[in-house]
Amino acid sequence: MLISFILANTYALLLEGINLIEVNPGLVFWTVITFVILLFVLKKVAWKPILTALGQRETAIRESLEKAEKAQEEAQKVLEENKANISKAEEESKKIIEQSRTFAQKLKDQMLQETKEQAQKMISDAQAEIDRKREASFEELKSQVAEIAINAAEKLLREKINKAENKKIIDRYLEEINKN
Repeated sequence: MLISFILANTYALLLEGINLIEVNPGLVFWTVITFVILLFVLKKVAWKPILTALGQRETAIRESLEKAEKAQEEAQKVLEENKANISKAEEESKKIIEQSRTFAQKLKDQMLQETKEQAQKMISDAQAEIDRKREASFEELKSQVAEIAINAAEKLLREKINKAENKKIIDRYLEEINKN
């Protein structure tokens, strides 16, 4: 409406033969009035929506930037937490590995000690068995030697000594053998 009024006035002025390049006080007056009315109308109709739209856009951009900064901060926190968790997991795995090595070494030492003890026991048992058999063999040998000596002595002494004295000699001989 206002624009059509301005166009109509401009057209009317052109028809009247007024040159627009010349300064005409009536034209200046109407141009200023038209400009003021146009500013007023634009302020009422378009200025508020434009400013509102710009404000909303500015707010949306600011919120987006804030959200992006918060997201970046959260991502940084998560990254730091992940690094801390990885570091903690590495330390725990090192501890577990060290504990496993220690346990394996202790188990190895224990098994080695048990094996040594079993081997020592087997050696002791074998030595005891050898000693027992040697003692039994020695006793048997003494008995056989005594019997052979008695038989030989009996044959020799049969002719010279009677059985009572023979028994005394054998007993003395056996006592001497037992002492050895």
